[in-house]
Amino acid sequence: MKTEPKRVLRATCAPGLAPWLKAEVEEMGYDIDSTDHTGVEIRGQLVDAMRLLLRLRTAFHVLQRFADLYPKNADDLYEGASGLPWERVIPADGYLTVVSTVRNDTIRNSMFANVRLKDAIVDRLQRVHGRRPDSGPRGDRTVVHMFWKDDQCRLALDLSGRKLSDRGYRRMPGRAPMRESIAAAVLAETGYDSNKPLVIPMCGSGTLAIEAALLATGRAPGLLRPNFGIKHLLTFDETTWGQERLAAKKLRHDRAPAPIIASDIDPAATDAARKNAVTAGVDHLIEFHECDFADTPLPETPGTIILHGEYGERLGDLEQLKQTYGRIGDFLKQRCGGWNGWVFTSRELVGSIGLKSTRKVPFENVEIDCRLAGFELYAGSRST
Repeated sequence: MKTEPKRVLRATCAPGLAPWLKAEVEEMGYDIDSTDHTGVEIRGQLVDAMRLLLRLRTAFHVLQRFADLYPKNADDLYEGASGLPWERVIPADGYLTVVSTVRNDTIRNSMFANVRLKDAIVDRLQRVHGRRPDSGPRGDRTVVHMFWKDDQCRLALDLSGRKLSDRGYRRMPGRAPMRESIAAAVLAETGYDSNKPLVIPMCGSGTLAIEAALLATGRAPGLLRPNFGIKHLLTFDETTWGQERLAAKKLRHDRAPAPIIASDIDPAATDAARKNAVTAGVDHLIEFHECDFADTPLPETPGTIILHGEYGERLGDLEQLKQTYGRIGDFLKQRCGGWNGWVFTSRELVGSIGLKSTRKVPFENVEIDCRLAGFELYAGSRST
């Protein structure tokens, strides 16, 4: 693998998360070639891709560029793709999934473009090997990404398979869940310091608390899942993968973080959060409470407090939620003096908190326009 040429590796993310993803990749020692709204690109070998797969917290996928084509229509796509050496990377006895983003005037349905690319790949393997892989939408083995705009078409191998944000621990998602990659970005933006307490009222299924525990103990998130797309390519090196997993495990440390406290008034939510924490192996690091957010116990030493309430678009009555956010503002002002206070909610509900925010950071969660609002909570405002 040391003699392998460097190729373009693209780490993708949810819209808007690129700044945090870029910071992660740079912290790992890589130079960024380019950045856009949904990802960053570097040049590297498969060993570098393995490192990204195991360690990135805010990413969706890691893609390895395979080829650029310039088709005007679906027939051109088939002809160009069928001439590529897919037999070097895709096993003829495997399972293939094609996913795409297509903006070409000759294509009315992107699924048609998927089928034509799939046909080109499997027909090529049939000619070379006398057999072809199965294909379908599962996305958990060999995955090829196609980005086709006008007459420019980029083909890439998805080394992740399913999204990296699907860590595998959130088996009980609860209501209005926050995606793991967004939770990781929120923790980074709040400046979470594992040496200070973290309190998460309205914890829901526990994603923020679990991601914080993983971060605080240096646990690489990719170690939680057994399957990646890279493992289903002919270029996969089991020995190198084992070495990278071992290196990722060595990042873990046993220093106990400051208290991580999570609460929710819904018994089903706290039960789901506990079970998810057990699956992630961090339940011993999180203190759970079943209570109203305003009754959440706070450690004497101030730290960071993050509330992630309902949005109103799908859950709860909007006017009633505005009253709840007014109570959140009162809670922060009256009980959280000296704390680093944050609220994650829809853009529409931020104004109902009733406190002047020092920061409003845009996020998109489950296709809802959200804001992470930060508040200065002076110690003198704590009620006595």
